[in-house]
Amino acid sequence: MTVTVNGNHPTANDDPIFHLAVPDDWVVAFAVGEYTMSTRGVTLEQEGFIHCSTREQMQETANRFYGDLDHLVVLTIDPQLVASPIVFEPPAPGMDVLFPHIYGPLPIGAVNLASPWVRRPDREWSLDDA
Repeated sequence: MTVTVNGNHPTANDDPIFHLAVPDDWVVAFAVGEYTMSTRGVTLEQEGFIHCSTREQMQETANRFYGDLDHLVVLTIDPQLVASPIVFEPPAPGMDVLFPHIYGPLPIGAVNLASPWVRRPDREWSLDDA
């Protein structure tokens, strides 16, 4: 199942979506005015979309893909300010969980908040620390 959500679609809503950014990638994006990393070490051009999460998905995503890092930046994104399509879809065939994917660059103006997220030493990422 795929659900499309953005400002021009009838199912649009105001719930924010989130992207976990490596701090250096966010610094570059802020300097150029848009964020074009799909996920850690993979660009939008390479992947075709930017991986995002709901708030409930952030902790698992951080532990699965960023477990060896101690610092991230949580980008809180207003879907209404993203011109590109946002599609909620499974990350792989046969999976039922839906993740938001942005099919185009993320303008920094659509990021309402960029918060540092620091992992406590010898612990997993926890939303309690976000």
